[in-house]
Formats: sequence, structure tokens, C-alpha cells
Amino acid sequence: MFVGVLVGYWLLPISGQVLIMPGKGFAALGWPQVRVEFPAATSQQQALVQVTDVVPWAYVVLTVNGWPYRPQKWWRNPGATWTWQSAVDLPRDAQARGTTLRFYHDCHTGCVERGRFVLGAPLHTPTPPGSLPTKLGIVFANPERDWHGRAGWDVELAYARLADEGYWGIDELGARVYQAMARGLRVLVRVDYDRGQALPPHGDYQALSEYLQYVQRLARDGRLSGVYGYIIGSGYNALESNATAPEQPVTPGWYARVFNGYGEAASRTDNVVQTVRAENPQARVLVGPVRPWIDDQDGPETYRLDVPWLNYMNSLVAALDASVRTKAAAGIALAAPDGFAVQAPGRPDAPELAGWGGAEEPRVDLPRADWGGAQAGFRVYRDWLAIINAYPSTRGLPVYITASNTFAPDEGVPPAQNYPRGWLTAALEAINQEPQVWALCWFMDGPLSDEQWGAFSLSRGVGRMAEAAQEFDALLRGEGN
Repeated sequence: MFVGVLVGYWLLPISGQVLIMPGKGFAALGWPQVRVEFPAATSQQQALVQVTDVVPWAYVVLTVNGWPYRPQKWWRNPGATWTWQSAVDLPRDAQARGTTLRFYHDCHTGCVERGRFVLGAPLHTPTPPGSLPTKLGIVFANPERDWHGRAGWDVELAYARLADEGYWGIDELGARVYQAMARGLRVLVRVDYDRGQALPPHGDYQALSEYLQYVQRLARDGRLSGVYGYIIGSGYNALESNATAPEQPVTPGWYARVFNGYGEAASRTDNVVQTVRAENPQARVLVGPVRPWIDDQDGPETYRLDVPWLNYMNSLVAALDASVRTKAAAGIALAAPDGFAVQAPGRPDAPELAGWGGAEEPRVDLPRADWGGAQAGFRVYRDWLAIINAYPSTRGLPVYITASNTFAPDEGVPPAQNYPRGWLTAALEAINQEPQVWALCWFMDGPLSDEQWGAFSLSRGVGRMAEAAQEFDALLRGEGN
């Protein structure tokens, strides 16, 4: 067994000063201290990492290039120090590559970074310099995808009630965020209350408290400090997104109550925006997307195009705006959202496309007479924009299309069967002409263990998704964006 002398850095937790730790002088220069033991050389080795500190931290996590390891044991040493030990997987050339280890504490309420160490290469910069920005992105980005030097978008998902459970837990979310940022991506994290329940049920203040504690934990967690923005819920106007309490669906007013305190005294801070900004003022808080083309819920503020999904959106934005004005009158700023996430599915087989090919659908207005002229396809994003820009506190805010493909829920044909080559190119060209729209994210990539989305996944390439995947890659190589 070989005992490695860690050549790297120690990050002081308060001042942020970085000290170089060369050779055997490492142990004398500060706390915490790290010892790495390597076994006999193999292609994939399990190293033993010991972290020693002068404080008996609780709820500690060690990450290796973002991947979390909980300590297998810990003990008190003579002289009032404590040591935590973890077995971690390292490639044989870990030192040559440069491997970053981070030590965190108090992870039950949001991990606080105590020390940072590097094996081999200099301190890693999460976002590669010189990445070219693109509006193109994807939900659940495959970590093996080649982005061809593009700074695209990745949308991840977290559930408040699954905070410490496997794939959906915060530990693995932190690892996925690290991996995405290391590839130069900008990460949006959608925050739902539970599977099948986008947000706390209407009027359930115990569930609201649980949800707010969770978003506070996300905002406080050092592993997530680079998250570009948090999306609060998704599709909450649909009955299937209110499955655990269908008799208490998330109304527009309740959504605004959860988001920025609508309907409550201005002095109350138990809402998402103020909770997040108290922990991390740099974190963006985005209104989650309303699902188009369903009539599960309506809204009290009728929109000029009188259909349930637009009435719901109009009522929601009106309530958010009212809350912003109420708090502003009380001298409380920063209650407005930082932007909106929206859904914009395509409809390449729409009858209104007569004379146009399906691939041209993103370029064509599809006002549907039965819907009072509301958009029936991809350009529903224009209906969302019109509502957002109708209110003073939301006018001009960035809009992110965080779910788009060629699946119209009322038709039920998956992209693997109806995707027309060229559709993504047309959609990106349209969005590149919209300065208020900052992202166009395909739903979805993978790989995930959930097979139900195989007909949507670019990585799996089922049916016509193979052509969509080729087109996505070509766009990343610079065509059209």
C-alpha cells in the first residue's frame, strides 16, 4: 500500500484565502488535514481518505470531483482532534488528471464547505473558460454528451420529500450539478414537493413549511452554489401534478402565496423568494411553467384569449405582481421573480399547418379557432410572453423554455414517432430571434432508469429520435446558433 502525500490546496472557511500545501509540510499548515492512502496500482483503485480537523463536525460529506462519500467511521484523536474516514473510488491516474476533494459539514441543513484539496493538478475551475454560449439545452443532460465547447443548459429535478433518497437526493443532485458545470453548462434545478405533487397542496401550511425548509437547504448548500436558477414547480395547473391531494389543487393564488407571499401581510417572509434570497442573494428564482392546452383548472382573471391555461397564467402573474407591489409599498424589495420557465411543445401534425411541412412548425403561428385564437403549437411561448409582459413587475423578465419537443399531450404521439427532421433547427432559429427567451431545452436526454421516457430521449435514439439526436449535435457544432 502506498501512502500519498497530498500536494494541493486548503481553503480557509472564513477568509477564503488559498494556501499551497507542498510536500511533507502539509500537515503543519492548517486545518483540516487530509491523508490519502493508495493500494497497489490497479486501473480503478479504492483509496482510503482520512480528514482530520479540530472541530467535531456533524453530518459531514466528502466529495471527489463532485461525487459524495459519507464517512464510514470517525474517531477522536489525542490532542482534541477528530478524524473521518471514507473509502473512495479513484482512477489510477487521479493525481495526473487532477482530482478535487471537498470536505463539508452540517449537510442536514445545507452543506457548508470546510476544506478543499487537490490531488495533482491546480485547483479546478468548474466552468471551462472560453465556452461559447448557446440557448440550446436539455432536461437531464447525459454526462457523456459532447457539447462541442458550447455553454448550453441542463435542467435537473429535485423533490422536497425525497431529499435524502438515492438518485433524487441532494447528494446525487450535487454530483450531477458538479458534472454539468465542469462541462460548461448552466444548470436550472426544478424543485417539486413530491412525485405527483408539484407544490404543497392548497392551504396545507405544514407542507409549505416542509417545502420552504427544503428550498432553504438547497440555497444554503455549498455544492449547489453554482446553480444558475431554481424553477419552482412545474405543470401545477394539471390534476396529475396534484395527485396526493386532488381536492386541494394548486390555484394561481396559492402558487403566488408559496412563491412570494401573495395574500399575506407584507412583513411575512415564509415564501420561496425571500427564503432563497436570505440564504443566497445570487440565486435566481424562476416561476415554474404552466402546462398548456388543458382545462383541469381555470383562473379568475380572464385573459383576452379565454382558455383555461391562459386564464390560469394570467391570474398567476397578476397575483405575483400584486404581491410585489404590496411588499414594495411596505419598503420590502426583491420580491419579484427573476424570470419564468415555460413549456412550449410543438405540434408538427397540426391541421393549421396546411401548406407547410412539419419541420416548419416552430416558424408558423397556429391560432386555433376552437381556442379563441390561442396558439396550438410551439409558438405558445408567445402567449406566455404576452401575459408576462402585461404586468409592471414581470415585464421584460427572462423566459426559459425548459420543456419542448414534438409531443402534444392531447394528441399523444411521442417524438420517436412524429419528429420531423429540421424541427429543432427551426425552433432554435425562432428563439435566437427572441431576446427575451434565454433557453430552449429539449425534454429529455438521459440516461435514466425510468424507461417511460425512452421515446423522448435523445441519448437512446429510439425511432425518429435518432435523427433528432444527430440534429441536436449538429446545432451544438455551430449550425444555426
